[in-house]
Amino acid sequence: MSLKHRVLPDVRRACLRALLQSSRGVRIIEAHNGLSALVASTSYLPSENGNRLEFDGLWISSLTSSASKGLPDIELGSLERRLETIEEIVHVTHKPVIVDGDTGGEAVNFEYFCSKLEQIGVSAVVIEDKQYPKRNSLCWKASHTLEDPKVFAAKIQRGRSVLLSNDFMIFARLESLIVNQGVEDALARARIYLLAGVDGIMIHSKERTIDQVHAFLNGYKYLCAELGFRKPIICVPTTYNVVTDEDLFRWGADIVIHANHLLRAAHHAMQQVCETILKNNRSLEADELCTPVSHLFELVGFADVVARDQSPAEILSDVFNADLTTADCTPCQPSVKAAV
Repeated sequence: MSLKHRVLPDVRRACLRALLQSSRGVRIIEAHNGLSALVASTSYLPSENGNRLEFDGLWISSLTSSASKGLPDIELGSLERRLETIEEIVHVTHKPVIVDGDTGGEAVNFEYFCSKLEQIGVSAVVIEDKQYPKRNSLCWKASHTLEDPKVFAAKIQRGRSVLLSNDFMIFARLESLIVNQGVEDALARARIYLLAGVDGIMIHSKERTIDQVHAFLNGYKYLCAELGFRKPIICVPTTYNVVTDEDLFRWGADIVIHANHLLRAAHHAMQQVCETILKNNRSLEADELCTPVSHLFELVGFADVVARDQSPAEILSDVFNADLTTADCTPCQPSVKAAV
């Protein structure tokens, strides 16, 4: 793993709440392994005001996590295997991480999952209000069954009951639009989950237009005003991607997640490379489709390892040639490294 982007779990866990309190929209991109997490964490563009335009955090999708292992998105992976992927990602990024928790499984399983995610420094988990085992929501042919909202609310409360900090967040993903139950059903479920203590809401849709999501965002404003409090809301514009992130933020979204694009891009590129090599009977023509090996060395920290490599004799020489007479002998003070 790269040593450049590490941060202590407590620091990273708190980052998402801090971003949400900054009164600006939070933009998240999917990662499915350590390499994709490094790419997502380090990609940026210069902006007109002189700041860097970059993603604020990472989303660990159940679709891309399972697909990267050659598995269907049906809650097939074990808890241990999912945690291996999550830990692989959090160990290479300083940015907040949100985890797709599928349905959360049985309530007791969800308790253990939340406890472990909090411990390793994940900022939030999102669980969807469908019955276990779920089918991926973007599949039009799949059968989807919603969970009883009171049962789902109780699962949320079970997850919250085991937390040891105020930083870790649980979001309820509303699947009403996925099963064609409409905006009113989604708002009714949101009310129940908000009163149950959920930290935020995700509204999900597989429609190509923004109409239903826009209607929900408008209804959510009135719902929160009626309840007397507001919790953040997530949008995932995978299918209705004609809308911009800024439009969604303006309409009331707090977080926008681009939920599966890095894996889809990787698959497309790998397929192109395979076909190019087969077509040309060599790899020369595929070079322009591939990242140079030297860039990979830099990204994953191998170049840093080589730069720091010294023989034992060189290390001893550095130590004994140091000017010890000017050394600062004052007692060492503990230092705190702040996350940016």
